[in-house]
Amino acid sequence: MTALARRLRQPIPGAQPRLRFEMPPEHEDDVAAAEGGPDTRFGAPGPRMSSQHPLYVGFMGTVGVGIALLVYWIGSNTTQLILWIVTALFIALGLEPVVRWLEGKNVPRAAGIFVSVATLTVGVASFFATLIPTIVQQVTQIVQQAPRWIQEFIDSDFFRTVDSQFGVRDRITQEVEKFVNNPEAMGGIFGGVVGFGTTVANGLFGALIVLVLSLYFLAAMPSMKKWGYRLAPRSRRARVAALSEEITGSVGNYVIGQAVVALVNATFAFIVMTIAGVPFAVLLAFVVALLAFIPLVGGVIAGLIVTLIALTAGWQTALAYAVCYFAYLQFEAYFISPRIMQKAVAVPGAVAVISVIAGGSLLGVLGALIAIPTAAAIMLLVKEIFIARQDKH
Repeated sequence: MTALARRLRQPIPGAQPRLRFEMPPEHEDDVAAAEGGPDTRFGAPGPRMSSQHPLYVGFMGTVGVGIALLVYWIGSNTTQLILWIVTALFIALGLEPVVRWLEGKNVPRAAGIFVSVATLTVGVASFFATLIPTIVQQVTQIVQQAPRWIQEFIDSDFFRTVDSQFGVRDRITQEVEKFVNNPEAMGGIFGGVVGFGTTVANGLFGALIVLVLSLYFLAAMPSMKKWGYRLAPRSRRARVAALSEEITGSVGNYVIGQAVVALVNATFAFIVMTIAGVPFAVLLAFVVALLAFIPLVGGVIAGLIVTLIALTAGWQTALAYAVCYFAYLQFEAYFISPRIMQKAVAVPGAVAVISVIAGGSLLGVLGALIAIPTAAAIMLLVKEIFIARQDKH
């Protein structure tokens, strides 16, 4: 080894290793018992108060109620943060199988995390990069064509007949003048614009927070699991670890499988819309992909929305698209989805529908997305713990 290499390997003078929060040894009490019997580092234990003592019961009951109220207050005042955390954890669990697969290909975990998150970020950015210009273009066309539509309506025989009987033109002129001269109405418009800008800013901030949390969750996933398993009693730790790995693996496979199904669904819808001549095909394809993430009902809702928009191009176009797309949904349900989701969770249809409705009612789109993995995790716990215990009696 050269002198330069030896010099580089020496620590910097005065440098200290970074402090890390480490777990205590797993068999610390066994070591203490082997060395000198019971652990007496904190003195001999004194007599304990009976758990049936009125003072003990009253005190612990009061503490329990206080903790419950504190948890409720914290939860009610940090709802947005909790949603961000749940979203980031859901994304991290979905990307974890990809990171593991890359690790199996001798890719370092840090590089696998970077590749996975970068791919997801590029996909989301592409969605908004396509969505926002399309919306601006369509809104601009509507604004440009609106005066012509209004003038054609005013010149129509129907409007002239109604105006001659009820004086609609004079009434509209009065209302427009009243609205323009009303400071509160104009302030409401300004407030709406400001509110829209605030919503956009909050959305971008939330997306950044979710992205950062997803990175941290992915990087710390092995440590988080290890810490979680240590919270369980040692005698049940192996069983808890096995159940947790099965649940997290099923959730990750479900997220990836649902993403692939949504991508195939949106690609087919875009091809059919392009051939049939449905307007706004690119924008509607993104809408189909987003709705296809919602299991069971998402594809049906997407089909109905696109069919209604296709009516603007003619009933023949709408009928052709509806026949092709809903036929594809049947093909997807019996051939594509079972093969893609064969390693994911399996939930009965009735439970899945109820879970999606309940999750959507509680947490909106996010609740509908995580409803089926949550239901599958609950069913697995019931099967492996409660039913297994009942079978022993």
